[in-house]
Amino acid sequence: MAHTTMNDDTGPYLGDMVTIARDLTPTDAHMLCACLEAARVPAVVADDNLVQANPLWSVAVGGAKLRVAASHVEEARRVIEAFERGDFALDDDFDPGNAAPR
Repeated sequence: MAHTTMNDDTGPYLGDMVTIARDLTPTDAHMLCACLEAARVPAVVADDNLVQANPLWSVAVGGAKLRVAASHVEEARRVIEAFERGDFALDDDFDPGNAAPR
């Protein structure tokens, strides 16, 4: 299966976008979004620019929202749980220069 971007109208319809997480810090929402994308889960962050430009509105608008396609909700939740458990954490002495190529 070829990886498609969220803006790719030529790919299959994966379902409506579903909010699966909210964060008052847009940067944290983007980090989690990147983690999902690395796991090939189509994801986007919404309202991040609004929250970044108007931090006092963050609570009122519900923070930055992490959304995934409806067909990937369960997979996204598993990836988020693994992230929160620390499964993707690097050791303190991790050296990217010595990382094995993929």
